[in-house]
Amino acid sequence: MGVRACATAAAAGLFALALQGCGSAPASPISEATINDPTGLAIVAADSTPENWLSHGRGYDETRHSPLSQIDTSNVASLGLVWSHDLDTDRGQEATPLIVDGVIYTTSAWSKVQAFDGVSGKLLWQYDPEVPGATAASACCDVVNRGVAYWGGKLFVGTLDGRLVALDAATGKPVWSVATVEPGKNYTITGAPRVIRGRVIIGNGGAEFGVRGYVSAYDAEDGDQLWRFYTVPPLDGKADGAASDSALATMLATWPGERDPNMGGGGGTVWDSMSYDPDLDLLYIGVGNGSYWPRSLRAPDGGDTLFVSSIVALRPDSGEYVWHYQQTPGDQWDYTATAHMILADLAIDGKMRKVLMQAPKNGFFYVLDRTNGKLISAEPYTVVNWASKIDLKTGRPVINPEADYARTGKTWLSLPGPTGGHDWMPMAFNPATGLVYIPEQQAGFPYRLDPGFEPKPLGVNLGIDLGAMNLPDDKATRQAVRASVKGSLMAWDPVHKKKVWSVPHSGAWNGGVLSTAGGLVFQGDGEGLLSAYDASSGDRLWSYDLQTGIVAPPVTWARDGKQYVTIVAGWGGVFPLLGGDLAWGAKGPIPNRSRVLTFALDAKGALPKAQPIPARPLPDVDQFATPKLIALGQKAYDRTCVACHGSGAASGGIVPDLRYSPVLADKDTWQSVVADGLLAERGMVGFRENFSAEEIEGIRAYVIERSHVLRSRQ
Repeated sequence: MGVRACATAAAAGLFALALQGCGSAPASPISEATINDPTGLAIVAADSTPENWLSHGRGYDETRHSPLSQIDTSNVASLGLVWSHDLDTDRGQEATPLIVDGVIYTTSAWSKVQAFDGVSGKLLWQYDPEVPGATAASACCDVVNRGVAYWGGKLFVGTLDGRLVALDAATGKPVWSVATVEPGKNYTITGAPRVIRGRVIIGNGGAEFGVRGYVSAYDAEDGDQLWRFYTVPPLDGKADGAASDSALATMLATWPGERDPNMGGGGGTVWDSMSYDPDLDLLYIGVGNGSYWPRSLRAPDGGDTLFVSSIVALRPDSGEYVWHYQQTPGDQWDYTATAHMILADLAIDGKMRKVLMQAPKNGFFYVLDRTNGKLISAEPYTVVNWASKIDLKTGRPVINPEADYARTGKTWLSLPGPTGGHDWMPMAFNPATGLVYIPEQQAGFPYRLDPGFEPKPLGVNLGIDLGAMNLPDDKATRQAVRASVKGSLMAWDPVHKKKVWSVPHSGAWNGGVLSTAGGLVFQGDGEGLLSAYDASSGDRLWSYDLQTGIVAPPVTWARDGKQYVTIVAGWGGVFPLLGGDLAWGAKGPIPNRSRVLTFALDAKGALPKAQPIPARPLPDVDQFATPKLIALGQKAYDRTCVACHGSGAASGGIVPDLRYSPVLADKDTWQSVVADGLLAERGMVGFRENFSAEEIEGIRAYVIERSHVLRSRQ
């Protein structure tokens, strides 16, 4: 029975036949008690226990829609703060909390895990996996974590340094820990695990550093690895002895030409979204971008480079491949397919369809038949110029020839850019309105090939010249570019394939979304407002200033008949790191005040008065370097430093702004930090492997030059 026939059999409900006749590997050995733990049934029937939030997207369908309706459009204006708790990390916060019988389980930056009494806010315990600070150099997009999974009294967290750790949910004590990645390679984990039939599913990140992506399953009871599915073929074309072997043997033809082993493993990391259909018994994974970005660096003769930028359906018991759909063949723009995926049953053209919906980075809203991966529709939900449309007959984009910057050798100003028309921030689906609520954003990006590209040992390796992001210093141009960078909360009709309403935000980087049966949509934004909107009209009905940028999604839950809304707040992520002053708010850099907050009707709590960010004097440092050395330093800065310290040496507010650093005045101290890693445990490793002493001195000269430019503006 072929793959399509297998999917058809499954869709018809012939699950036993499908599993017997499709070449499924035997179910992995795992205890029946673990497989049949009541947690799984509760997640499947999430609407039956709306007081809890047991899985990352609430249910396996990942709708992030709650049946709770005590808080509704008529009374949400009286929503108030019950409690808040300041976290002990000051980096980006992206977690979705879980709620189990009134206990909140969440995570913070550096992969720490917390348990709170949901009603009182009392911290019950915190677990710190003690991730080495130097791991930050292997994380493309901040030291964030998106949450835990729960199963049978245990919590599971993926740590930034690649471990999967099981904790006792009652005490926070470790039960087991396994390394999921190869030591010495630049893998990280920032995504939340999922648990299906006692199997803990986790992927990883690192495509920007040259790794080879995969997703793995572990026994929830003891951490034994049950299966692994690689998402791109191995360099040597040989079998891995993994669940992916037969599928990748076929996909190898989409990687034509001899691959250069110095160009890494090909990318395709499964770093965030997953969903699961228990009736079809299909696990859906979103696969990320290729490594490195220009296709010529990973497949010199072209090709689609599967499964890069694809949605792949697998059997969760065995990791067996069932089907795939590739959104961006040969992706060269970091258009990952890792955005949030929602499963729903929709009436399309008079017929009920089992669909998977995704609004990935590339700017098109996809509706797929989740039984077989066939494309139903794909329309732009944001401004798109890299492709004119998605051809519904072939399922492939009609690409603008000028967007192939690697072929033309010219700079291509693309919409969307690598932060996407929608990034990882979860969207939500309300079955009553039939609308999907998307954190949409518009941030163009100049793609320019790095003609002399060679991977560096440390930091990001993209194959493009990030110096193309640098803006001229004239005020008018900078203001015009800032005005073009924007975001919104958008309501999208997936059946009629159109935008219904949108609410603009002042910046592009906005937060994840929650939908409720009270007719509300909750979302935070980069300026710090957590707001509630009318799900039908988009009218803003309530807002609360959390005093920090918000990117994480809120959740709702109930205890003793009372409904609550909880969110983890804290500014961070890739845009505040890389974007420089384009990531600033209207009043300058957005502060990070990391905290967990819970709201309920008629609550009267209040946050302490926010203290203004203290003004800092720029160091009075004379320029010592020649223009040639400054240019050398700028090239080195744009090659590596920009990924954390921001375009033009302007920090987005998360890591130190080097233009203000007192270390600029002292060559020896600068070398000890930048070359030798004096501050490695704070995330600032030494880059002696990347750059010569002259280049590192050139970086100092370039930052001094940028400090002088800032002084002239002030």
